[in-house]
Amino acid sequence: MIRLEIFSDPVCPWCLIGRAHLERALAGLPLRPFAIAWQPFQLNPDMPAGGLPRADYLAAKFGSPARAAELLARVAAVAAEAGLAVDLAAARRQPNTLDAHRLIHWAGIEGRQEAVVAGLFDAFFGIGRDIGDAAVLADIAAAAGMDGAVVARLLASDADRDEIAARDARARARGIRAVPTFIVAGRHVVEGAQPPAFWRQVVEALAAGGGTAEP
Repeated sequence: MIRLEIFSDPVCPWCLIGRAHLERALAGLPLRPFAIAWQPFQLNPDMPAGGLPRADYLAAKFGSPARAAELLARVAAVAAEAGLAVDLAAARRQPNTLDAHRLIHWAGIEGRQEAVVAGLFDAFFGIGRDIGDAAVLADIAAAAGMDGAVVARLLASDADRDEIAARDARARARGIRAVPTFIVAGRHVVEGAQPPAFWRQVVEALAAGGGTAEP
């Protein structure tokens, strides 16, 4: 299997859409060609630990509530085209995602990353849960087959905070500036939520022993 690193943040809607496109491309294959490793990249590394009111965050980020609503409507339309059910108005807080990335890291150790990442996306974009809250993260971990009580104890500690910060910093040092960013086989860089047809071309090129297609 070919290593596919996905640099992502669970509050990034384009990461949600990019994952859906990739999954659609891989769904019809007899064998999955990629060993996927989710890598941390915080879109808002300076976000307060308790997060911010989402309406205030979006208005500040996009310039006004009206502009924020316009852009979210566009994202929702693209998500619907990808077959995703999202409620972008459900979340009341924009969370700090450091703890979510710690959870993804621990899930990787247990072979539960895909389930945890899916759970984080569903929680935030589907029903607006605060994925900066330790209790919510423990629930997501338990639903993915992890020990929720152990995760809760880890989240109450400083375990792997420095590890996540270091990996985020290394990603930026490698030139990653936005998510999703995919790195195929350690050398081919794919940026953005590419459509399923693109990923099918990538798989075909890899099967033929060539390089990946350009986005």
